[in-house]
Amino acid sequence: MSLYLLLKTLHVLSSTLLFGTGLGSAYYALRAWRSGRVEVIATTFRHLVTADWLFIATTAVFQPLSGLGLARLGGWPLNQAWLLWSVGLFVFAGLCWLPVLWLQMRVRDMATDALNSGGALPERAERYMRIWFVLGWPAFIAFIAIFWLMVAKPL
Repeated sequence: MSLYLLLKTLHVLSSTLLFGTGLGSAYYALRAWRSGRVEVIATTFRHLVTADWLFIATTAVFQPLSGLGLARLGGWPLNQAWLLWSVGLFVFAGLCWLPVLWLQMRVRDMATDALNSGGALPERAERYMRIWFVLGWPAFIAFIAIFWLMVAKPL
């Protein structure tokens, strides 16, 4: 297998892991939140934050590096519109994800504190979850657009 095909395979697998972990995290976070059960929220969000650091953060670093390597090996100029749009959308999605991660860590901590004290979640957790939900949509749409740009390579 050529270096290009190996790197392309790793790039595709990494993007799949990044996108899939993001979707799975969103699904499980929403399901846990809608359960209204503090113990479910605390446990789920503890695992979500760990998954985000293990899978999303690492693949978010690998994606631009492998993409740059593919562009160089493929002989594509880095100023092509589809490539610039992909990078811009990737940065945009990352700027949505960073506050989402912070919000997940805060909700995790609030749920853990509520669980340990036998109390309820503070109202602030509800506000954090609304912001979390709103930030997830543009990141999701950005990744769909990136997938399309990577496959179609228009412009």
